[in-house]
Amino acid sequence: MKSNKIKLKGKLRTYYYLPLLMTLFLIFINIGVYVEDIKTGFMFSAFVLLYFLVMLLAGMRTKPLLMNEMVNFATQYGSVQKQLLNEFEVPYALVDYNAKVLWVNEQFTELTGKGKNYHKSITTIFPALTKELLQRSEGEEAVDITFQERSYRSSLKRIYFGPIVEESNIIALDDGTEYLTAVYLFDETELKRYIKEKEEQKMVAGLVYIDNYDEALDSIEDVKRSLLVALIERKVNKYFTEIDALVRKIEKDKYFVVFKYKYLAQLRENRFSLIEDVKTVKVGNEMAVTLSIGIGADGASYTQNYEYARMAIDLALGRGGDQVVVKEGEEVSYYGGKTQQVERNTRVKARVKAHALREIIESREHVVIMGHSISDVDSLGAAIGVYCAARSLGKKAQIVLNEITSSLRPLVECFSEEKGYPADLFIKSEEAILVTNENTLVMVVDVNRPSYTECPELLKRSNTVCVFDHHRQSSEVIENPVLSYVEPYASSACEMIAEVLQYFSENIRLAPCEADCIYAGILIDTNNFMTKTGVRTFEAAAYLRRAGAEVTRVRKMLRNDMADYKARAEAVRHAEVYRGAFAISVCPSDKVESPTIVGAQAANELLNIVGIKASFVLTEYQGKIYISSRSIDEINVQLIMERLGGGGHLNVAGAQLTNCSVLQAKRMIQDTIDEMLKEGDIE
Repeated sequence: MKSNKIKLKGKLRTYYYLPLLMTLFLIFINIGVYVEDIKTGFMFSAFVLLYFLVMLLAGMRTKPLLMNEMVNFATQYGSVQKQLLNEFEVPYALVDYNAKVLWVNEQFTELTGKGKNYHKSITTIFPALTKELLQRSEGEEAVDITFQERSYRSSLKRIYFGPIVEESNIIALDDGTEYLTAVYLFDETELKRYIKEKEEQKMVAGLVYIDNYDEALDSIEDVKRSLLVALIERKVNKYFTEIDALVRKIEKDKYFVVFKYKYLAQLRENRFSLIEDVKTVKVGNEMAVTLSIGIGADGASYTQNYEYARMAIDLALGRGGDQVVVKEGEEVSYYGGKTQQVERNTRVKARVKAHALREIIESREHVVIMGHSISDVDSLGAAIGVYCAARSLGKKAQIVLNEITSSLRPLVECFSEEKGYPADLFIKSEEAILVTNENTLVMVVDVNRPSYTECPELLKRSNTVCVFDHHRQSSEVIENPVLSYVEPYASSACEMIAEVLQYFSENIRLAPCEADCIYAGILIDTNNFMTKTGVRTFEAAAYLRRAGAEVTRVRKMLRNDMADYKARAEAVRHAEVYRGAFAISVCPSDKVESPTIVGAQAANELLNIVGIKASFVLTEYQGKIYISSRSIDEINVQLIMERLGGGGHLNVAGAQLTNCSVLQAKRMIQDTIDEMLKEGDIE
C-alpha cells in the first residue's frame, strides 16, 4: 500500500537535512577535543547533543509550515497562470480529439461570442478547422482562416498528458486520444494588407513593338504617314496612362512602359485590348497595324524585370507577333495571336543568316543535323539542305534519323551509298552521341523545342548549336544557340533552307534528288501550296525547280500505300462534329507504319467538309496520344493546342499527350474548346 505522506526530494531535501548532518561533523571534532582535554570534551559533547535536539525539534516544527507554504505557492502560481491564460491577448481555445471545444479564454469569447459554456465542435465557428485536420496534424501546424472579414493564422499545437492520466483516479481517455489541441488565433489582417500593398507597388516592365511599322507606312500616301504614327502613339499612350503607367518612345516603332503590379490583373482581365484596338486605326492604310507586347514581372530587381520583358517580347515576335507575352518569374502566359502573321518580302534576314551559318560551319570540322522525333518530309528535306551546304564547304555532315517511316523511305533511298552518298550519312542517336563533342556543330531544323528533337542529349554535348525553324516558339526553347533563325511566317523549314542556300555560296549545286527532297518538304507542309503560301514560298519552289526538282517524280515518292489510305478514310468516316464546327476523329494505328502522318493527312481532309472550321485527329502511337489539328482561317488551332501542351501555327498545330486514353484526350479537346469559347479566345 502506497504511503500518503508528503516527502521532500532533490536539492530541497538536501537543504532541509543539512543542519542535522552538521551533527556528524561536530561529533568528529568532539573526538579531537577528548584527546586534548577530557573535561572540555564532555562540555563539547553536551553542546553537540543540545544542537542536535534543537535542530531536530526545529525541523519537525518547520517541515509542515514549509510544505504548507509550498502548496500555497503552487496554488497561487497555478491561479496566476490560469488568470494570465484567461486574460491572454491572443484568442485561445482547448479542443479535444473530436474537435469539441473544452475551454476558451476571454479574447476568444470577445472575438467569436462563444463563452466557456460553449462545448460544440470548433468547426461550427471556423469551418476550415475540421475534425480530420485536427486529428491529422502532428505537432504544430498553421492554418489560414477568415472570420468576420478578417484574416487569422490559427496555430494548432497538441498537448500530451498521457503519464498524468495513467495515475489519475478521476478521468480516463480512449487509447490514442491522450492529448488536447490548443488553438491560438493570430490576427494577420493588417500584415497581409501591408504585404499585398507591397506586392501591388512592385514595378512591372513592358516593351511594346509595332510589328509591321514599315509595311503599314508603305501602304499609305506620304502625307498620311505622320497621322498614322500619331494615332498609333495616341492609342498606346492612352491605354497605359489609364493605369498610371510611364510610357516612353525609345525608337520609331518601340515603346518602353513601366507600371505598378496591381494593374497587371486589370490588363489580363481585358486581355490586353490594346492589341485589338490598335487594328482599328485606319487612315487609308491597306494593312492593319499590329502590336507585340512583352511584360516582365516578379523579378528580384528592376533590371531582372526588364530582362524578363526582353525575353517576353522576343518570344512574342518569335511566335509571329500580334500578341502579348507575360513572363512572371518562371511562368509564361500568352494573349492574342489570333491573326495571321505578316509575311515580309525582304530577304535581308535570310542573307544575313546564310552568311552567319557559313562562318559557323567553316569553323567546325563536323556537322550533326537533326530534326524532330518521328521525322517528316519537311524535317528530312531541311536536313538534306544543310548537308548540301556543309558539303559545299568540304565539311563532313551526318543526319540523325532514328526511324525511317513509310513516307520517308522513298526519299531516304535516294541517298544510298550506291548513288554516291556516304554510308554513314544517316545515323541513329546512339552513334550521334559518340561522334558529337564540344567542337561539333549541332544543327537543329524544323523544331525549336529540346524535348521534341531526335536526340536532346546532343544539345548538351556541344557548345555550338544552330536552330532553323518555322514553328512558333513556346516557353520551352533551346537555350543559348549561337545562331537562331525562327520565322513563323515561313511555310516550312524547307522554304527557309532553300532561301539560305541561294545566299550561302555561289558554287553550291544541288543534285536533282536533293532538290526533290527539299521541294517535297514545302509541298507537304503547304498541303500542295494551299496553306501558308506566300510570295517567298513560290520563289523558293522556283529556285528548287531550276535546281532540278521534278514535280512528277516528287508526286510519285509521296504516294501512300493502301493501308495508309484506308486508315485515313476510316478517320474521315468516323469523324464527329462538335459544336457544329469542330471535327474530331480517331485515326486507327494498327497495320499503319506511320500513323501520325496519316492522322495529319486525315486532319487536312476533314477541312474539305462544308461547315468545318477546325479538325482534330487523334492517333495512339508508342504509348502516347498524338493530336493533329488543322484549320483554314477562322480558328487559331495553335492556341487550342498550347492549352494541351503543344503548339504550332495558326492553321497547323499539334500536341502529344501521355498517361491518358483516346476518350480522355477527346474529352480534353472538347473541354478546351468550351473553355476558349466561353473566354472569347475563339469564336
